[in-house]
This record gives sequence, C-alpha cells and structure tokens, in this order.
Amino acid sequence: MAEHEHVRVAVIGSGFGGLGAAVRLRREGITDFVVLERAGSVGGTWRDNSYPGCACDVPSHLYSFSFAPNPDWPRTFSGQEHIRAYLEHVADTFGLRPQIRLNHEVVMMRWDGDALRWEIETAQGRLSADVVVSATGPLSDPKTPDIPGLDGFPGKVFHSARWDHDYDLRGKRVAMIGTGASAIQIVPSIQPDVAQLTLFQRTPPWVMPRMDRAITGPERWLHRQLPFTGKARRGLLFGIRELQVTAFTKHPKQLGAIESLAKANMAKAIKDPQLRAKLTPSYRIGCKRILLSSSYYPALAQRNVEVVASGLKEVRGSTVVAADGTEAEVDAIVFGTGFHVTDMPIAERVVGADGITLAEAWKDGMESLRGATAAGFPNWMTIIGPNTGLGNSSMILMIESQLNYLADYMRQLRVLGGRAALGARASAVHAWNRRVQDRMKRTVWNTGGCDSWYLDANGRNTTIWPGTPSEFRRATRAVNLAEYEVVRARAEQETAGDRAGTATGAAEAVA
Repeated sequence: MAEHEHVRVAVIGSGFGGLGAAVRLRREGITDFVVLERAGSVGGTWRDNSYPGCACDVPSHLYSFSFAPNPDWPRTFSGQEHIRAYLEHVADTFGLRPQIRLNHEVVMMRWDGDALRWEIETAQGRLSADVVVSATGPLSDPKTPDIPGLDGFPGKVFHSARWDHDYDLRGKRVAMIGTGASAIQIVPSIQPDVAQLTLFQRTPPWVMPRMDRAITGPERWLHRQLPFTGKARRGLLFGIRELQVTAFTKHPKQLGAIESLAKANMAKAIKDPQLRAKLTPSYRIGCKRILLSSSYYPALAQRNVEVVASGLKEVRGSTVVAADGTEAEVDAIVFGTGFHVTDMPIAERVVGADGITLAEAWKDGMESLRGATAAGFPNWMTIIGPNTGLGNSSMILMIESQLNYLADYMRQLRVLGGRAALGARASAVHAWNRRVQDRMKRTVWNTGGCDSWYLDANGRNTTIWPGTPSEFRRATRAVNLAEYEVVRARAEQETAGDRAGTATGAAEAVA
C-alpha cells in the first residue's frame, strides 16, 4: 500500500457488514474503495468463532444476503464452516478480492477538518479516505473477566472465540465459564470426550429445542432451478419472525406460554429436581436471547458434568473457585463470556472533529443517528451500530437496511458536489435516541428482570432495536439532510449555500 494512498471509501472489517458494504458501493457505481481486514482472511465473527459445535441460531435461508441467495445450504441451521464458506463465496462472486487488504488492522483514524477526510493508520501503513464505513461488528473482540489468580493457572486457558485447536481436550478436566449462546453449543460437543466438565453458571438461560435438519437434495435442486422457491422460503421465515416481535416489544406477558414450553423441554432431559432448579431461570423468557439446542440439557444430565450455579471467583493454582465456594481441580479453562458489545474497542481508535475519541463521546452510553452516524464524526458510518440488534430474527436484515442508508448517504454527498462532508447533528442524534429509549421501556429486554449483555454499564439498553426489522428498514430508507450539517472545505464555503439548497430539495423529494 502506498504511503499516502487516498480512496473515496474505506470499509473496516470483512464480515457480513463489510462485504455487504463493498457490494453495495459497487452497485452505486463506487469502485474507489478498500476493505481493511485485520486478519488473514475474510469472515468476521464466522472466521474467528470455530469452536466445536459452532452454528447459527437463525435459519440459513434468512441468514444470508437477499442479493446473494444460497440454494445449497446443507442444513436448516447452518454450521460455522458453511457460513464462512458462504462469505468467501460472496467475496469471489462479486469480485471483491482486489479491494480487500488482509492483515491491515486499523490502529487509529483521525478526522482532518481542513482536508475533509479521514487519516487512517493501519498495521501495514497509512492511507486516507473521504468516508469511513466501520463494519467491525459487536461480536469481534472477546471479553474475558479479570479473575484473581488466573495468571498463575498451570493449565490451558482460552476464549471460545479464540479456540485452541492444537490443544486436545480428550480425557481432560475442563471448566466451562458461562452459559451463553457459545457455551450451550460447546458443552454437548466436548462432553463425551472430556473426563470431567464443570460448568460455571451465573444465570441460567432459557433453552428451546433446535429444530435442525439436513436440507434434502430435492429441496436444494428446487431452489437452484426455481429461485423464487428460495425467496418464498426466506419470505415465510421472515414473516413468522416479524409477527413474533410484538410479544418482545409490546406484550412481554404473552411470552409466558413460551416459558411453559421451555420448561417442558427441560423436564424431558433433566430428571433430577435439584439440577432442574439450578437450570430454571427466574426472569421472563426473551429478556436474554432465547437459546436453541436439543443436546445441551441431555449433556448436562451426564455423570461427568457438574453444574455450579455461581460464577467463577478466583483461581488457586489448578483449582477453580466459584463465588459460592465450590471448588474443582481442572486442566483447562474455557471462557464463553461474550464480547465487548457496549464498549467496542474500535471506538478508542476513532478520533473525531473535536479531537476526542468515539469512546470518549460515548462515555455515558453509545448513541447514533438511525444506528449509523455519530455527532462529531463527519463522513463516518457504522454497520450494526447502537440499537440495531435483534432478539429473535436475522441481523442480515438489519445490515441490509443500513446498506440502503449508506447508499443514499453516498448519493447525497454526490449531489452536494465538491469537497463536502455530512456530520450528524447532536440534536438529531439525541432526538432519535430518546424515541428509541422511550420505546424500549415496555420491551421484555428492559422489563424482563434480567441483567443481559444488551445493557451498558449504566443499565441502558444500547444494543437492541425495539421494533420490527420492517420498521427499521423504513426508518433507514433515505438520509434526511435536516438531520445533518453540511461541512465544506474552506475554499468552497462561498458556494456552499447554493449546493446545499439543491441537495436539500433532492432529499425532500426522496423522503
């Protein structure tokens, strides 16, 4: 990479968000862009998470781009290897490889207000860009708790998102820390092989059966020969989840019937009343993400598994100690403790127009305009930003909505002409977030009685979207220039009035 290469757009990350942004930019006729990826291959979280049993909890035909359908999904809920292969296929099909820069981790990016561009420092050198699209994703940086004595543990320690495939767990005594979406896939995958598995559970999850099956050859043939059948399948999956949203967002009490089904599912596999009591949540189902597994409970009922209803407190040599005093001798510790979601590390590497980092701007909680742009950070956009997460459907739906917003953002910059940038107005950001938080008050995520990773350090839900994916798509269909300040290079400020007026008229015609 040249010392001072300049591009129109720099996309950070090559997961679903980054590759989707690259495809959408191409469709808008923008080819002067690069995709900066810190790792040696594309795939994002589906590259990093390769632990045993890793799979998606959203049906395959819904967990893929609408513009890149895959008629050959092998299972209704696909595994990590199939999703990663799909992302590699997207990169190849749309000819993105020449613009993907692997091993180019972004170290820092700073807004240059005079030149109206982002100065970006990567592990391989520097470049600049008019627009930055941050698609690093919320599930990219593992979160490992600070446990006293962990540094002195003589055995093996790793996080589920950094699985050590060179370490053989067979015959080992293993401590699994956490009971989230990763843990319930790992536990049944390693339980038959380990000598002893001790599961440290701070809060039990609600678990429903995973209705997974192989997609038959005739089904795949039909989807290849008649593409509309694949679209119909996707549409049905979308519609079912769209109808379910109101129970999560407006009428949490309706979820009581689902709780009864979840308890019945547990009772089939867990006959020990004491173990069943440990595994029964005390909060409303849906407050934390509902987990899908048909093998988790049967694994917990096996003789070589012990469930400790407490979190890990400390490590003393090879002894792990729970907060309730329970002790266990182990050879390996596996952390399934999630990710930095409400405190994304990338925010510490983004310095905006006021000379402060995004992390400093968000010190009281993440806030963005329509999940995309932040006040004080012109021409910077995030994919899967604050309050864009979903509790029961596919994040690809939300990503595609944000790609629509990105496309119109670039159109508005083109209409403005010359050297121009768009900066989200603080008043617009605050107004949008007030509406979001007002809607959040009645949702199961705020009223369900749990402490989830959806909440930030202040107890505010800055992660989940309190509506349907369709509502979000309507809200991000077009950029409203009234929510933005038009920033001009000094040499062009004299003529900015006429151009801004023309752009505003165009935006009003689209809205």
